[in-house]
Amino acid sequence: MITLLLLLLAWGVLAYRRASLRRFTLVTAVILVAGTLWGEVGPTGWLVFAVMAGVLNLLPLRTSLLSAPMFKVYKGLMPEMSTTEREAIEAGTTWWDAELFGGKPNWETLHSYPKPQLSAEEQAFMDGPVNEVCRMTNDWEVTHELTDLSPEVWAYLKEHKFFAMIIKKQYGGLEFSAFAQSRVLQKLCGTSAVLASTVGVPNSLGPGELLQHYGTTEQKDYYLPRLANGDEIPCFALTGPEAGSDAGAIPDVGIITLGDWQGEQVLGMRLTWNKRYITLAPIATVLGLAFKLQDPDGLLGDKPHLGITCALIPTDLPGITIGRRHFPLNVPFQNGPTQGKDVFVPLSFIIGGPAMAGQGWRMLTECLSVGRGITLPSTGTAGSRISALASGAYSRIRRQFRIPIGKMEGIEEPLARLGGNAYLSDAASMLTVTGIDLGEKPSVISAIVKYHLTHRSQHCLIDAMDIHGGKGICLGPNNYLARGYQGAPIAITVEGANILTRSMIIYGQGAIRCHPYVLSEMLSVQEPNAQQALSQFDAAVFGHIGFAISNTVRSFWFGLTNARFSNTPFNDATTPYYRQMNRLSANLSLLSDVAMATLGGELKRRERLSARLGDVLSQLYLVSATLKRFNDDGRPEALLPFVHWACQDGLYQAQTAVVELLENFPSPVIGKLMEAVILPWGTTLVRPSDRLDRKVARALQTSGPARDALADGLYLTVEEGNPLGMLEQAFIDIQQAEPIYNQIVDVLGRRPFTGLDALGVEALSADIITKAQAELLARAEVSRLRTINVDDFAPIDLVVNKEMFNDDMLNKSARRGL
Repeated sequence: MITLLLLLLAWGVLAYRRASLRRFTLVTAVILVAGTLWGEVGPTGWLVFAVMAGVLNLLPLRTSLLSAPMFKVYKGLMPEMSTTEREAIEAGTTWWDAELFGGKPNWETLHSYPKPQLSAEEQAFMDGPVNEVCRMTNDWEVTHELTDLSPEVWAYLKEHKFFAMIIKKQYGGLEFSAFAQSRVLQKLCGTSAVLASTVGVPNSLGPGELLQHYGTTEQKDYYLPRLANGDEIPCFALTGPEAGSDAGAIPDVGIITLGDWQGEQVLGMRLTWNKRYITLAPIATVLGLAFKLQDPDGLLGDKPHLGITCALIPTDLPGITIGRRHFPLNVPFQNGPTQGKDVFVPLSFIIGGPAMAGQGWRMLTECLSVGRGITLPSTGTAGSRISALASGAYSRIRRQFRIPIGKMEGIEEPLARLGGNAYLSDAASMLTVTGIDLGEKPSVISAIVKYHLTHRSQHCLIDAMDIHGGKGICLGPNNYLARGYQGAPIAITVEGANILTRSMIIYGQGAIRCHPYVLSEMLSVQEPNAQQALSQFDAAVFGHIGFAISNTVRSFWFGLTNARFSNTPFNDATTPYYRQMNRLSANLSLLSDVAMATLGGELKRRERLSARLGDVLSQLYLVSATLKRFNDDGRPEALLPFVHWACQDGLYQAQTAVVELLENFPSPVIGKLMEAVILPWGTTLVRPSDRLDRKVARALQTSGPARDALADGLYLTVEEGNPLGMLEQAFIDIQQAEPIYNQIVDVLGRRPFTGLDALGVEALSADIITKAQAELLARAEVSRLRTINVDDFAPIDLVVNKEMFNDDMLNKSARRGL
């Protein structure tokens, strides 16, 4: 019994530490020697050990006796992987997501990533052209009067190369970091979502990005300088009526054929397409087009279906229809359909030339993993930050029942969600662009932040609208929320619908790309060399077995101890979060292996199970980002309420996903068994408390480091036409007026909450306050009224087609209240 207990203990420790097979063998042998000396181990025990050790450690034996039969079964179960599927799986890179999926995250690795910072040139651009274009842009004019940016703003964007942030300097671009692009877009979004979208799209998935990675020298030399100078306006056309999130199903086609081009007979393509939802399409001069290229006459070779291909098409060619617009939810950025009928172009129009025919899917998935990690996560983060800052300020200014509404518990609850989600979103965006700037193309992470940061932004806007009430729902020049609230579903829908992203993409890619062994096992089936295939499978499958054993042991030990003894990089208020991340990471790895082993290919169709596994991975990433940002900020105590709320909420959501997964596991027996391993004492994590909510809410309603962290880099300049800046000034005025107000109340014995100017006059005449204090109260009253009042209009101002209305009709409309 002593020998058996020692073996179990030693194996458990070795599995926890992920020791090698050789170390397992050596330690086992040492214990057996001791057992022999104690008289507990005889020849039979040594024989069993020798056979198992020999089979497992001697590669030829293991391969022939174990790996070869398993490989045969595995090949029979694995469906053939198409070229498109393989390209999608292999697109991009894994980064911190692989650490989280691996069950044993290295926190030193996370905190060794550099803190993102703007260069002097990038900061100057933020302080100069970005601030100036924000000053020039009036969102009410853009969304209601012009349904477009003004001609002056368009000219300014082109002149200062806002569309060339990703283009290298050798071609006349700005060549900014991903972090700089993100900060530019967030500042622009605080002024106008139309402005941010217009700048964001050419700098993400578009011709500029594709050209730099795949274009021929001639294509780069011609197009990139023109794109950098604004001589060309690009768009990229992928989505159509028959293919949205399922982009691989596009019906648009190009047929390789001979045709006339500029008076010569050349080999080219005859293109027909029907696209919609294409940003900048109505005004584009060059169209990046994705289509399926076919070669029925074998003009390029013996392959009739070459696959998805990307080409650059000038929009002024005969057969192209362009110029009409969609009208997406009162956020009228330039977006519309484009069609082409029998448009002939040379093969040289393929991005990368004829050699890249059929390589479009790989090009798109690799570039999308970068662009999708910047544009929408940045604008989503901006929406969350603005909602939090505006709601905190408004809650301090607006009074009901003679107190600021922010002191009411019912308001504290959504305020806490706003503060926590805004800090977390900004942290996740920062960590993601850090990876991109390090050269990563994080396809799984970009899907995580695209989904969660747009999702949280939408819910933040809902909370902000609830807090603002009537102030939020009345559109006008002074409304800083409603257009963002209206437009939130746009971000939810584009670049991969959020439902699809959560239920299929995040875990669908993550399980294969982030798992240390699954992709190698799958690719071994595709290896044409039989000996090499078997060798690859052997290494992967036995590594996988050891990995699964380790995660089982780690999950059980963490469950028994609530991860109390796991390693953490800091011994402070954040320690419990690192411990629970260690636990949930091991749980995710174990549950993934169990789900894949029991469901196989069926897991792909069990979208709700896949979504819950993806939720665990996503929450681990978001909480990691929060802890990383807190450390980068110098671990200031003032930010701890935001950090605590974001970490507790994220970990609680991850735990909820685990519980729901186990409750709905197709095999109830396996679900209960996993519950006993992972949650032996039941659930231990709780959502943020009311007390923590109050701390976050008060931090949002008080000037200081916490609000400054959320406001950093946003356009809050105090000027007419910038309602957020005017709100911020009112917030400062009210805070300065409150001590004076309380001083007057203490003397007068009554608590009016309107007419601060009149109260100041009364208190000044009674020598309670000074003249300067009375003036401050008067200024605060002006700011207060400007904040709580809403816009109203003459009836004619709300009529689009004013020519249809004569004076009599307008008068009747006014009398009816229309």
